[in-house]
Amino acid sequence: MSLLARFLPPWAAGYGRSHARRDLVAGLVVVVMLVPQSLAYALLAGLPAQAGLYASILPIAVYAAFGSSRTLAVGPVAVLSLMTASALAPLAAPGSLEYARLALVLAGMSGAVLLGLGALRLGVVANLLSHPVIAGFATGSALLIIVGQLQALAAIPGVGHTALELTHALVLNARAFDPTSLALGSGALMLLVLAKRHAASCLRALGCGPTAADIGMRLAPVVVVAAATALTAALALDVRTGLKVVGPIPQGLPALAWSLPDAASLRALLLPAAAIALVGFVESVSVAQSLALKRQERIDANRELLGLGAANLAAAAAGGMPVTGGFSRTVVNDAAGAQSPLAGVVAALTMLGVVTTMSGAFEKLPICVLAATIIVPASSLVDLAALRRAWRYARADGLAFALTALGVVAAGVEVGIALGLLLSLTTVVWQASRPHIAIVGRVPGTEQFRNVNRVAVETLPHLLAMRVDENLFFGNVPAVEVELQRALAARPATTDVLLVMSSVSAIDMTALERLEELNRTLAARGLRLHFSDLKGPVRDRLRRSRLFEDLSGREFRYAHEAFDALAADARSATPA
Repeated sequence: MSLLARFLPPWAAGYGRSHARRDLVAGLVVVVMLVPQSLAYALLAGLPAQAGLYASILPIAVYAAFGSSRTLAVGPVAVLSLMTASALAPLAAPGSLEYARLALVLAGMSGAVLLGLGALRLGVVANLLSHPVIAGFATGSALLIIVGQLQALAAIPGVGHTALELTHALVLNARAFDPTSLALGSGALMLLVLAKRHAASCLRALGCGPTAADIGMRLAPVVVVAAATALTAALALDVRTGLKVVGPIPQGLPALAWSLPDAASLRALLLPAAAIALVGFVESVSVAQSLALKRQERIDANRELLGLGAANLAAAAAGGMPVTGGFSRTVVNDAAGAQSPLAGVVAALTMLGVVTTMSGAFEKLPICVLAATIIVPASSLVDLAALRRAWRYARADGLAFALTALGVVAAGVEVGIALGLLLSLTTVVWQASRPHIAIVGRVPGTEQFRNVNRVAVETLPHLLAMRVDENLFFGNVPAVEVELQRALAARPATTDVLLVMSSVSAIDMTALERLEELNRTLAARGLRLHFSDLKGPVRDRLRRSRLFEDLSGREFRYAHEAFDALAADARSATPA
């Protein structure tokens, strides 16, 4: 391998001119969608509109250098924008210079968290949040976003940090709505809903292929935004009616200046930065993996941590806001034919051209229309069908979904994500502490052992064979002991206890001590304790303990060997 090849990313191997053409087209298509989204999500975060544009240049290029996905489109997203606003609102006034400065710090801290996790190769952190918790968080966040954007849609005054507070402000100040904003915003909302439902089928009817029709449907917001901007400028609605618009956007890039806030602000931003890092990483990896499976590619979670961490540091350096991989942009990027992260580089360079030469084109863009472009995609995050599925399958998962969503709606995103993480870990511990334990017997004519309550099996009157279907640790070994004592009480003729360990991959120190105590207790009652089906690593560790030295019974390789040996013992002990 040449020295140059060692430093090239994996996708560079075999990259050719045809790939470059597809990446060029995909990058240009994504920018068309990225511009209005960046403006909208910056305003959602309480930042000047240009912050979203800045966050869509350097971070994209940096991710292309460090990330592992060929098609992931990095930039501002709705949920992270909401979390940014929630984290910064208590510290500074939205729209102020201090607020914007803290947003850069938040992006930098989030990037540092991601880089730290990547350096430690902790890509498994993506598994800390279960799917019901992620879906519940997304649903609660979507409801919070929608309520907040309804205020912007109708220009209704009011503040609040939770959906309940925002709803109260919305109802309390409903009469103060702006008719022009409500009419224009509602019209845009209606057009976006119709486009989402019917644009693809209409384009297919006009002869477009499925891919082109899908891209056209997803680019419908660009058409609505352009039309609303042109209408506002032509009729001078901002001057004549006071319609709120984006306003002047500085042309060119900001001066690169970055300074640390005081220690109190850093402490206040630490947990939100960690939450943004976790949520952004989980969302990004989920999107990247879903497309990688379709393309028969592989996502490296540890490289994703490094790529997203570097992208957020770049956002902090370039005057932007926290970023991650966005679903809609990534789908469009993939559908437009992106072959590599160079599509992102094309998008970044194109966005750079937009910021330096065309920023004045967005001054007349109505805020109410941007609100409509946020409400429609946010509504798709409300997944009540997932709640029904989770509730039918497992009450614990359904409860995790509902409580996470309610936590976001009632108490805000920080409480919601903390509650979701707590519920994820609690569910795992609760399930592990209640292991499935089965009394088993041998299926006639085989060497297989099955649950006596499910299959007709052979048993021995003096043998209690119990299978534990969980790793043994301090939290669940008492439940195993209780079930064993209950089974022994129901079988007074038992002389031998066999623990079938085929599903046990680990035994912690506490569980080992309890097994040693169990062995002594059974021996004092005249009962022998046996083990079978021990996995190699478990057996190796147990042999370093006193359990096998003092074991009242024997260790068997397989349950059927134990069954035959103990049956023979019983026959030999029976008087002729």
